[in-house]
Amino acid sequence: MRRPGGNAVRMAVLSAAVSGLAFLGGSRFTSLFEGTSPLLGGLWSMISSLVVLQSSRRHTIQSSLRRVLGTLIGAVLSGLYLSVLPFSFWGMVACVGVTVLIGEMAGAPDHARLAAITVVIVMGTAVANPAVPPVVDAALRFTEACIGTAIAVGAVFLWPQAARSFEADAAPSASFPERKGSDE
Repeated sequence: MRRPGGNAVRMAVLSAAVSGLAFLGGSRFTSLFEGTSPLLGGLWSMISSLVVLQSSRRHTIQSSLRRVLGTLIGAVLSGLYLSVLPFSFWGMVACVGVTVLIGEMAGAPDHARLAAITVVIVMGTAVANPAVPPVVDAALRFTEACIGTAIAVGAVFLWPQAARSFEADAAPSASFPERKGSDE
């Protein structure tokens, strides 16, 4: 086993802080709605924050955009389905397939699977807690994902970056050849 370097420790502490804040934010938000599960809201925010958090600001922002788009697709599709039809295994499977297809077509293949997880969570919570209307449930899952995403993005801007993360965030610029000697 290797000894952890500075960036590994930085990412471990940042991940712990972000996930904890996301859980608190998501659970507090979800607790505002009667009949919902603050635990589920906290966990969904926490999962989103960890999915989005990357080792550089630029990569975190790119990941956050794909996460929000994918979650929106999954939440809208499952909310619409459950507003029209009752839960069924085959309906859930079809929604997963359609969600992944839409995610792939939207250019978010890495997060299309996460969008499909949103479908599964929304449809599963609809069965587990039928007192919450499907559109409200879908909106909660989307908002919880946005809470976790926003916390991760905010954290990478507030948290000191490692030196090599600055290089990853630097915008491409014209490079000049190095000079061989000082008087050339």
